[in-house]
Amino acid sequence: MPRAVWSGTLAFGLVVIPVRLFPATEPNDVRFHLMDERGRRVRYRRFVEWEPGDAHTETSTAREERPDEAEPTVTPEERAHETEVDYRELMRGFEIDDGSVVLMTHAEIEAIRPERSRSIEIEDFVDLDDIDPVYFEKSYVVAPQRGAEKPYALLLRAIERAGRVGIGRFVLRTKPHLVAIRPRDGVLGLETLFFGDEVRDGRALAPGVDGVEVSDRELKLADALIETLRTDWDPAAYADTYRDELLRRIADKTPVARRGHEDEAPPPGRRAEELMEALRASVEAAKKARKTSTRRRPA
Repeated sequence: MPRAVWSGTLAFGLVVIPVRLFPATEPNDVRFHLMDERGRRVRYRRFVEWEPGDAHTETSTAREERPDEAEPTVTPEERAHETEVDYRELMRGFEIDDGSVVLMTHAEIEAIRPERSRSIEIEDFVDLDDIDPVYFEKSYVVAPQRGAEKPYALLLRAIERAGRVGIGRFVLRTKPHLVAIRPRDGVLGLETLFFGDEVRDGRALAPGVDGVEVSDRELKLADALIETLRTDWDPAAYADTYRDELLRRIADKTPVARRGHEDEAPPPGRRAEELMEALRASVEAAKKARKTSTRRRPA
């Protein structure tokens, strides 16, 4: 069972429902570690890089005599002066329009960070069709805590009958969220929403479309094409073919477990058979993961 990312109460007027919040989706991306050609892990370090004008080496002094070199290459001598920075010493820099940077400490940011919410209060009810899908950010499942099944079911049935979704706000971890609460597959789903100023105006990015004329004949042909391709929505019909192919390639490169003595290679036929078994297992695992993922996706 997935781990709850938040627990608190869902307030519906004077009805307060203890709930838990679970992610509604589970990405099945193939994840890799960064490694060198010998299979050793490569890890990141935080350091202060050398910048042109730092007069701490003879090399940087010499570069001052060559102003025509716009982007000097960092030499090994200069690289030696790049110092590693401890996480506690890091500051946050915000670049403003003139290119300068405003620095803020971790303590300054924490002083104004909103506190974690203990409750989600439904403020309004709106038609779901009025919310453009571009506003949906991430999906969660709202589950009742033990003993709260009755008021939870009451809110679920009431929202289903009204045909509307509840709008509220809360702070998840350290970020304020606008949310939409709606029925989904017999439970309550919660969608975090982008705020209004976070959604771009598409008309500004595609100017001139309103002025384009389209003939009735062209529209009829487009309507016929749409009707030809019309079908019921089935998320399982759309597979991640890239991920499947990537898993096949990984299976091809997976060493076959040797049996018996290490210096005894298995016969070619058995090696091919074991490789095919590994390949089939990888493909079946990918299909199973995809089906599980599609079942958990919001309707």
